[in-house]
Amino acid sequence: MELKKDINFFGVFSIATGAMISSGIFILPGLAFTMAGPAIFLTYLLAGVLALAGVLSVIELATAMPKSGGDFYFINKTFGPLLGTISGFLGWFTLSLKSAFAIFGISEIVFLFWGISPLISGLVLCTIFVIINIFGVKEAVAFQNILVAGLLALMLAYISFGLPNVDASRITNVLSTGFNTIVITAGFVFIAYGGLLQVVNVSEEINNPKRNIPLGIISSITVVTIIYTIITYIITGTLPAKEFSGSLTPVADSARLFMGSPGFWAISIASLIAFVTTANAGIMAASRYPLALSREHLLPSAISKINKKFKTPSIAIILTGVFIYVSLLLPLEMLVKAASTVVLTSYVLTNIAVIIFRESRITNYKPSFKSPFYPWLQIITIISFLLIIADIGMQAVEISLSLLVISIGIYFAYGRKAKNKEYAFLHLMKRFVDDKLTDNLLEDELRDVVINRDSIEQDSFDKLIKSAEIIDMENQGDYEYMLKSIMNQLVEKTQMDPKELLNKYLNAQKETNFAISEFLAIPHIVIDGTDKCFLLIIRNKKGIKFTENENKVNAVFVLGGTKDKRVVHLRNIASIASLVYEEDFQKKWINAENETELKNLMLLSSRKRYF
Repeated sequence: MELKKDINFFGVFSIATGAMISSGIFILPGLAFTMAGPAIFLTYLLAGVLALAGVLSVIELATAMPKSGGDFYFINKTFGPLLGTISGFLGWFTLSLKSAFAIFGISEIVFLFWGISPLISGLVLCTIFVIINIFGVKEAVAFQNILVAGLLALMLAYISFGLPNVDASRITNVLSTGFNTIVITAGFVFIAYGGLLQVVNVSEEINNPKRNIPLGIISSITVVTIIYTIITYIITGTLPAKEFSGSLTPVADSARLFMGSPGFWAISIASLIAFVTTANAGIMAASRYPLALSREHLLPSAISKINKKFKTPSIAIILTGVFIYVSLLLPLEMLVKAASTVVLTSYVLTNIAVIIFRESRITNYKPSFKSPFYPWLQIITIISFLLIIADIGMQAVEISLSLLVISIGIYFAYGRKAKNKEYAFLHLMKRFVDDKLTDNLLEDELRDVVINRDSIEQDSFDKLIKSAEIIDMENQGDYEYMLKSIMNQLVEKTQMDPKELLNKYLNAQKETNFAISEFLAIPHIVIDGTDKCFLLIIRNKKGIKFTENENKVNAVFVLGGTKDKRVVHLRNIASIASLVYEEDFQKKWINAENETELKNLMLLSSRKRYF
């Protein structure tokens, strides 16, 4: 069962924005200030620029493969099931930890005002978010849209009141902070931009992904980077260093100074909204990891079951909710460092994936958005992120390695049984080592992804093409020579005597010239029996001679069927005519590199479909 496409542009924007604006700005600046001092706003700006550079490759992959599981799906199709399993679990852990971070923030507010234990309130909150997401993506996104709109309004109010009150003297010594410290701190706060990966996890449920994924993500990262930079600049210029350092409510503390109690409460409400949007988006996105892992047979199939009523992966959502609740027991700083490290690692792998997909020359890798400055942007991003990971510290690396070991253990316990193990790296090696490394399973899978992405409805002729054998004939010859060359395939499909079959096609040609033009011929006959319909497709670049006038026919569609399939037979002929006379079809047909590319050319065409 397919997931519903209920997420529009503003849904993409609000999921990404809501997932980013939370603890990353309402809690994290106090911890970051102890590391970078007044240069903290530069660390947020640098982290935002790095996030944008990294996410351009993610957007390319997401528009080429809008599938649940996002970066897991990309990495699985790039490096194979082992690294795919590792990536899927690391991504699941990361987004779950980020959601736990947000629920931790809400629970602390609840404890502060009502004295309820964080573990109890955390359980209630996890249950609420799980129920909202089970009811449907449309409902969850509508809830997200309202909250994000309110959150942005409150933050803009803070900025408009805060900028005139900035004391520039508090920021004059910003250059005293070393560049290396700024880079290290940027790596520490990078988790504040981790929400970008949450969007691609639900890309299968995005309407018009070719437009809404790049537009929604790029606008979100731009807006959030500007907001983060200005807010941390305001906090630094309004809040005394002693109060700022280590504060878990730095924005609210700053607002109290120039907006009074109403400002403090407004920002407290904004932080509460931010935590709610992050937790909601986090459960929505994180749950798509176990869904995708299950679809790829790397986890039990029951996890990928879609709720018939709500069309949501309810088991995956419940499983994620349970993990998030358990994560509330982790120490705060450890959680932040581990999550940032894994997010950075995901960006490294996705940038490598873009390089491999492009260099493997997979025909059906058709992103609607291509990352600019290839491959230099990818190379610079990979090196930069690896250096930041090294600077974050061994504790975060150790936690990530522990998660890595768990992921590998799960793969060897279950995932290595997966049958479909073709991936882009094999296609890359195929160019240099062995042309028989792949069976084009990945090509077929990506072709189906593109069909779903572009909402191309498949008719009976599309199904016939999928099952048809495509023969690329090299030698030039006449009609009879062609028939004799494909006689084994025709006999297999008709179960007729070869001589009888040959005469049937030859006599039919004498009665009616099958050559529609100098390029196209459609030989077709009626055979005995019932419920039979077959197609063989021949491409001959040098040409096949049907008559004196049509002596260089390059495309031959050999059709046959029983009398009860006459209507289908006529539709197939009409479909071929509609297909062949598309703009540039003849040129693409001649220039196609192989049979797979020919099949893709036909299945991905915009020809008229008959239903």
